[in-house]
Amino acid sequence: MRKPEVYAAALALIGAATISANAGVGEPGHSHDAGYSAGEPGDSKKPARIVQVVMRESDGKMQFIPDRIEVRADEQIKFVLKNNGDLEHEFVLASTADNLKHAEVMKKNPDMEHDDPNAKRIDPKKSSEIVWKFSKPGQFEFACLIPGHRESGMVGTVVVK
Repeated sequence: MRKPEVYAAALALIGAATISANAGVGEPGHSHDAGYSAGEPGDSKKPARIVQVVMRESDGKMQFIPDRIEVRADEQIKFVLKNNGDLEHEFVLASTADNLKHAEVMKKNPDMEHDDPNAKRIDPKKSSEIVWKFSKPGQFEFACLIPGHRESGMVGTVVVK
């Protein structure tokens, strides 16, 4: 015979698994049904200009090096992302408005992981890559949306001409 406590525990575990599986769905910055604000995912089988971006902490600031990148419209870039810092960092490529909205969501969910075509979370002393096609002209940004990091200077600009 099963006890009510066993059923309650099982339901709690199922509920937690469902919430975890759906984390981020429908939240700003995680629904890409309308596309991406800064262009579109690139094709890793096609040529791309390589741009290395280093993430680090120095003198109480967090930064990207370089913090400004210029590209041509329809140019494909392979971002080689290196976290040379002692903390986990992110690279989220979007419009400033989209990143600011997403930053608010991150304040409520600071452990949210990013492994999207336009975003990567990278552990200290590790690296990753994003291949991106800048199909829209304008000014966009890359930022670390981990709470406190953007505010500490971890934001950069992409100008698409």
